[in-house]
Amino acid sequence: MANHLSFPLLLFIIFYRVSAGRHVSVQTGGSITIPCSYDQYYINHVKYWCKGYGWTHCSSVVRTDHPKSTDRASISDDITQKVFTVIMTDLEPDDSNTYRCVVEINGGTDSMIQLLYLSVTPGTPELYVDQQEVTGVEGGSVTVRCYYSNSGDMKWCRMGGDCVSGFSGTLNGTSVTLKRTSDANNRTVLTVTMSGLKMENTDWYWCRVGELEMPVHITVSQQTATQRTSKMTSTTQDPTPQQPSASPTAEPVQTDNTSQGAEGNMEEVHQRSVKVLLISLGMLVVVTAGILVTWKMWRRHKDNKAKDQTTNNSVDPFPEADDDVTYSTVILQHKTQLKGQTKSAEPDDNVVYSSLALQVTTQQRAAAQQ
Repeated sequence: MANHLSFPLLLFIIFYRVSAGRHVSVQTGGSITIPCSYDQYYINHVKYWCKGYGWTHCSSVVRTDHPKSTDRASISDDITQKVFTVIMTDLEPDDSNTYRCVVEINGGTDSMIQLLYLSVTPGTPELYVDQQEVTGVEGGSVTVRCYYSNSGDMKWCRMGGDCVSGFSGTLNGTSVTLKRTSDANNRTVLTVTMSGLKMENTDWYWCRVGELEMPVHITVSQQTATQRTSKMTSTTQDPTPQQPSASPTAEPVQTDNTSQGAEGNMEEVHQRSVKVLLISLGMLVVVTAGILVTWKMWRRHKDNKAKDQTTNNSVDPFPEADDDVTYSTVILQHKTQLKGQTKSAEPDDNVVYSSLALQVTTQQRAAAQQ
């Protein structure tokens, strides 16, 4: 009889597990954050998180009015994003159950907005990620690694939006690539990369393999002035593959690649500074050499001019008479003297006449005799 009773109960549990909107697997002692999105109409309504297989048997765990938290659960409501989130910690096998995200309707039936089955396992979960919170900068990229041991279609979906399956696609204009690999510990990994991030990419996403899913929140922030400068001056570098951690609760791997190459940038700036300095020194040497050559040419020209002036000043335009030099008498002077003479005198042997003066005297004598 007990066997007949347990069989329907088992079918009931399997039915709710399969029919649940989402199936999340968590390791014993771990934690999980579940996002629940709602319509604009429910912004001012009370939201709560309840546990139970049946809708009528779903007991409230935490509420946005009270209690907002317990020893192992808490709830918060972001009316700007229209998402309330539930965090459950220190999970135990007894926490395996069906849970619901519910909006309370005053004077009416409450509205269930999400159904989820949570399984808590002592061993490694069937699907998990390094971390559920990933950050990136506008224009950069983020990488999420989903480790899984089950089989089925692999997808990357935006909460309440489209999904990317296969190898690549786009979500809201952002490029998404999916790559299936194995790590050093022989774990199968679905690596999801979102590149060309935009501010509007900030949202919750679901990594899905078969019937299992794991929520991941991506926050995109604006680049700082330092990051923009680094990106403009950086050179292209080959990315170094990151090895995922061996533990489901390990520290996260790097998710943004815009800050790589900072040391290389400093080295490049230093080299450019050295080049500019060498060029400046070279130009200074050339200019200095030109100035020296011009100065020497000017000095040489000035010295030559001074020497010429000295030579000209040393020549006497009226040198002293030399006893050994015979000078001619001006012809006009001889004519005047000759006119005053009544009788031509014989040439004096002591006087030396120029040939021109003698010729004039001879002609005058001939004329007088006639």
